[in-house]
Amino acid sequence: MLIIHDAAHIVIDARTERSADDANRFVVDPENDAVEHLDASGCVVTPGLVNAHHHLLQSAFRTLPGTRGVPMHVWLPTMAAAYAEIGIDPELAHASALVGVAEGLLDGVTTVADHHLTWPSGSDTVGIARATAAAARELGGRLVFVRGSARDDPEEAAASADAIADALVPDAPGGISDDGMLQFAVGPAGVHSDSEATFRLLGEVAARRGLRRRTQANEQVDVAIALEKYGKRPVALLEEWGWLAPDVTLAHLCAVTDDEIALLASRGVTATHAPGCDLPMGWGIAPVAALREAGIAVGLGTSGGGSNDAGHLLADARLAMQVAPLAGPPIDARSILSMASEGSAIGLGRPELGHLRPEAAADLCVWDVSGVADAGVADPVAGLLWASPGRRPRHVVVGGRVVVRDYELVAHDQRALASALNALLATRRN
Repeated sequence: MLIIHDAAHIVIDARTERSADDANRFVVDPENDAVEHLDASGCVVTPGLVNAHHHLLQSAFRTLPGTRGVPMHVWLPTMAAAYAEIGIDPELAHASALVGVAEGLLDGVTTVADHHLTWPSGSDTVGIARATAAAARELGGRLVFVRGSARDDPEEAAASADAIADALVPDAPGGISDDGMLQFAVGPAGVHSDSEATFRLLGEVAARRGLRRRTQANEQVDVAIALEKYGKRPVALLEEWGWLAPDVTLAHLCAVTDDEIALLASRGVTATHAPGCDLPMGWGIAPVAALREAGIAVGLGTSGGGSNDAGHLLADARLAMQVAPLAGPPIDARSILSMASEGSAIGLGRPELGHLRPEAAADLCVWDVSGVADAGVADPVAGLLWASPGRRPRHVVVGGRVVVRDYELVAHDQRALASALNALLATRRN
């Protein structure tokens, strides 16, 4: 068993916490006979963070010229050109995922949903998926791999999704591996890029295999193209195409109307907020408080390195808290922290993630709050977000295993991972 001792405070979930008086010993995975101790003195323990929307491949394409603060109709072809120059294959997918998952773990992200949208014609789709999954498993992080689509041939996308499911999670209920470390889902990029046929055929794959569905809606270009091409807004199209349902999560949801929020709530859709992508790029801001007030479960995601150059979910949680009053009433730190953990897990259909109740999957973070950045902080949980921008956890545990200890990866040298990706990119650009 793993015994976490001397914690100053433990956050079980959004409703339950333990103070120093009764929080100084916390047992993880009591059925394991081997005993390991983890020092949490001067620390706050929280559930592991769940990044509900990322694009791991974009870890290789950060701060590219012409991609910062530009309209989405400019950003999309610029990124596409960069992908074509480097070439998307299993080798790059593996190197990028190693960097992206490692960055997430070092920042407290124990589960990441990778919405992979880039599939060049003739590419080894199964190989790309396997390489991404292998990277996460090497590091000890949980992965939700989403077979996305961005202007792909509908029938090819559906056939690829079936093939990837057979390769990654054959016969797994809900597309989740027996150990819970890997999950498979499907999701077009959005109505701006994918046709009704793509949504229908990927939806059929999901229905046949019991998979979750995910897509993006109401970003800047999404609304404009939907109106121009179909004369309808994205949410109305998703309703028409059968993609408003309890198994669907919608990322971004900038500028949704009150009527659209009511419709989403009535259909049981979940949402993912991605302020670290949408705000700095000027693509919009989701009315998170209104979504939550309507009863919609809202998670948090970073999106990818092409628009948000960090996979630091806690930093984006801080941003979400700070900008919430621009789109509605303020949202307190605990609610935002819950969005970044259990809120995201709900959208993935993973009730065992995002909390530390008895039935939890034993994913947690240990945050040191004993330094000068936390001096004078009256509320240590609120301080996790308000104080120390860029805060990283001292220890991270996934499935009862320590994967980050004293701020460093257990399974890999982070500097070696960064060097390997940079060397690969340099070789392909020459």
